[in-house]
Amino acid sequence: MKLIDLNRHGGIGANAHFIQLGSFNILIDAGLHPKHLGRDALPDYAQMGGIELDLIVLTHCHLDHLGSLPLIASAHPRAKVITSIPNLTLAPRMLRNSVNVMKRQREEHGIVEYPLFLHRDIALLSRQFFAQRFQRSEKHRKDSDEIEIILHPAGHVVGAAAVEFIYKKRRIVFSGDVLFDAQRTLPGAQLPKGPIDTLILETTRGATERSPDTTRESELDRMIDAIAKILARGGSCLIPVFALGRMQEMLKILYEAQKSGRLPRCPFHAAGLGMDLCNYFDNIRSKSNLINFDIRLLQQLKVKPLELNLRPGRNLPKKGIYLLSSGMLVEHTPSYKTAASLLPFKENGLCFVGYCDPDTPGGKLLAGKDEDTFFFETLDYLAPRRASVEKFDLSGHANRDELADYAVQSEARSIVLTHGDPEARSWFSDELKKRLEKTHLLDPEPGVEYQV
Repeated sequence: MKLIDLNRHGGIGANAHFIQLGSFNILIDAGLHPKHLGRDALPDYAQMGGIELDLIVLTHCHLDHLGSLPLIASAHPRAKVITSIPNLTLAPRMLRNSVNVMKRQREEHGIVEYPLFLHRDIALLSRQFFAQRFQRSEKHRKDSDEIEIILHPAGHVVGAAAVEFIYKKRRIVFSGDVLFDAQRTLPGAQLPKGPIDTLILETTRGATERSPDTTRESELDRMIDAIAKILARGGSCLIPVFALGRMQEMLKILYEAQKSGRLPRCPFHAAGLGMDLCNYFDNIRSKSNLINFDIRLLQQLKVKPLELNLRPGRNLPKKGIYLLSSGMLVEHTPSYKTAASLLPFKENGLCFVGYCDPDTPGGKLLAGKDEDTFFFETLDYLAPRRASVEKFDLSGHANRDELADYAVQSEARSIVLTHGDPEARSWFSDELKKRLEKTHLLDPEPGVEYQV
């Protein structure tokens, strides 16, 4: 198998892998790098060498895996875009939001090539989609050649899939982004068992050690207790969330906590793309058994939209819970603006429930625990840091020990490390070398062709 990691910057970013199996040219994912702008955010598709793609596989709908799909699909109009059934509706909605964001960034940053694609390109992309049910084999033919593809539930977010290729009795598995723990809205991953010939493994949390006493449930309990304390002291609690997946799970968690009496009834505000996606989740629930999310819980929580007249340093008059995107406090988002209102007041609190890139405002706020101030750059506001700021380990990714155990049971002859920063990949490399002495380990350089 020929393999090229097309994510030009390495690490976690514009996820895209080109593989060649026999006569089949296949692309797995087509993301955009969240920390870069313009064409620098794209995968380096030129590294494919001008070939014609036969198949494109979309593992899930986070933009670091999805964001450049309209571009590459339009360049290869005869390629099927294989994905799970939930992604048929989620992908176009996520991409339409991305067009709107790029139009705003064009004005703010003068990026003349933005938007990289238009709404009509998303409509054309939908014609190339090939829906595939989980754990059901589909065979694809090219002349006399044949390849078998199976999608396996990967947890992480609704629609997320691990991808198994079977070619001439060889089994190649792309883990995609994986979460083995069940979420309130979604069952955990069910990845294919070994023996596997080649495993391409995510390494997101390789640099994060979790205490043996820490579980997802214990972190949920700790978070609910923290929110209750903030409300009891008369403050407001901001929970920054990712729009796809995390907002819907947090809505259900908070609904259940109020229903059981662990949290008091209080004003509840939510805003951002995630609120619109709630309707999509409810639709997926009504048509399948793949997700557990009933939109009627919004009525039970009495969720109200966020007021728009936020001012840095002026406390919010309506105390309560604010569930807002983005999860990393990215500039210009509801969570960023609300944080600038809440942070100066000691009765308030911020509860982070997911990964925060160190270079984002959320990552910087978490890193500066002992600092007395925090600068909201795009608001030109230096805020006194008085509200409590806590992080809870509710990542959408499996912890490193779970993934290492999965790799060991796979009995893979070759393992390719991906989707992780250098420190994370280094841990997996060291750990798997100790536990799989006969397995060939590869940490690919971006744009370099490998025979695996």
